[in-house]
Amino acid sequence: MASSVPAELSRNISWSLSKSRAQRYVCLIFTLALFLLLATAIITKTSPAAAASTLASRVFSRSGSSFYFYPTASSFETHIQSPPNPNPSPNPQRNHGHGDGNTSSVVVDNNPNSSSDGNASSAVKQNVAQVEKPNLRSRKTKTHHKKPSKRPKKKNKKHSNANASSATTAIDPSKAKTRTGKDLRSCDFYDGSWVVDDSPPAYLPGSCPFVEEAFNCFENGRVDDDFLRYRWQPGHCDIPRLDGKEMLDMLRGKRLAFVGDSLNRNMWESLVCVLRESVTDKNQVFEISGRVELKTEGFYSFRFEEYNCSIEFIRSPFLVEEWEFTDKRTGARKETLRLDVIEESAFKYQHADVLIFNTAHWWTHPKTSEGKDYYQEGNRVYSKLEMTEAYTKALHTWSKWIDDNVNANKTTIFFRGYSSSHFQGGQWNTGGGCDGERMPITDESYLTPHPVMMNVVESVLREMKTPVYYLNITKMTTYRKDAHPSIFREANTQRKPGMIQDCSHWCLPGLPDVWNQIVYALLLTTHHNPQYNSS
Repeated sequence: MASSVPAELSRNISWSLSKSRAQRYVCLIFTLALFLLLATAIITKTSPAAAASTLASRVFSRSGSSFYFYPTASSFETHIQSPPNPNPSPNPQRNHGHGDGNTSSVVVDNNPNSSSDGNASSAVKQNVAQVEKPNLRSRKTKTHHKKPSKRPKKKNKKHSNANASSATTAIDPSKAKTRTGKDLRSCDFYDGSWVVDDSPPAYLPGSCPFVEEAFNCFENGRVDDDFLRYRWQPGHCDIPRLDGKEMLDMLRGKRLAFVGDSLNRNMWESLVCVLRESVTDKNQVFEISGRVELKTEGFYSFRFEEYNCSIEFIRSPFLVEEWEFTDKRTGARKETLRLDVIEESAFKYQHADVLIFNTAHWWTHPKTSEGKDYYQEGNRVYSKLEMTEAYTKALHTWSKWIDDNVNANKTTIFFRGYSSSHFQGGQWNTGGGCDGERMPITDESYLTPHPVMMNVVESVLREMKTPVYYLNITKMTTYRKDAHPSIFREANTQRKPGMIQDCSHWCLPGLPDVWNQIVYALLLTTHHNPQYNSS
């Protein structure tokens, strides 16, 4: 018995020492973990909770587990650029397609009485953020379209009708916020590039009966679909995929009207087709007058019966009044453009809930670009007036009418920028063409300079008291010499050298779908959707 005591004592001492050593190790590990957590919070400029989420997600991701953290408002950050000079110089620095650094903006809001941040007068507000990238790809199945051969992509992945419908689901609410807590209102959608993406288009080529012949490239014989396999990727955020049902819900009981030239008609037909794809009973979508032809009339309206809403197009290529009168001296009929009178169709769209304007291409035609005996103010017809000056006068007439006649508390207003043309070897009527183009421009140094007209637009929008969303799509379109109808502007036309080509408008489906995707994203921010707004 006596000999067993030292042995028992020895075991107790050994156990105590082991326990003490373990406690020291636990203490050391806890101290190191706390130090690492604080260091991560300081480096990433996030809250300790967000830093803990980051560390935990990395640890669990390495072990094959999943870990999710829903940040609180305290972990959000917002960076707002300083407002631009309200009186820019007449020759601002160009930047190959998206204006000066302050004008690739989401919204121009200069109303001192608006609910926007404090000193919003004469300022373009813009937040730039990084949106967590959603998974926009969906499973692809076979289609009848010819598979392109000049693009790097996986084999046997083509568009399917089923996927064209399913691909319009909204992005996951947990992924709608940015990595640092910023939202879609912080996104600069216009500074980016085109990236290869095999996701199906919002609607299949040839599937929408409301695409007019001039834009229906596939029905007119274009067999390659390479140009549909690109996605516009902003540099610091992502654009959510257009969810047709959600957009129709936002437009329930409302009117959305496109006002402008044939490029806006291009965009109008695109939106009608995207939204139609999400409607179960396609017979509930119809043009209210029963027209099948969508080109010659000045007003069209598609009604979505289930949602009691309409998507309209109002032709107004200059936004101001085209005029005819009899010359008292010669008795001849003369045409003028009345720069100080809003186009008479304005009262058709005055009370719409969403307005999308544009005016650009018609100002480049010979009559307007030369400016001889064409521009009129009051009773005066200018013998000569520079196009840029005339364009400025016309936009001031439009902006004043909007400020005086449109209720900004009811109506959301967009102005779409210049859509680039890609004629080579001449213009549309002098042998210019773009057929054979199969890939976008990849070198930004080859992009054309920012159009002078868009400098005018940006200046006028800054001066308005009514908030206007500026769709600055010029740069993204300048890359895309491959996506025009070119020789496929008419059906059953014999292809021959010298034929008239269309290198201004866009095939549908195509680029206008992206413009409407941006409109959808911006409407999400105006409808106070908690999934996309942090406030």
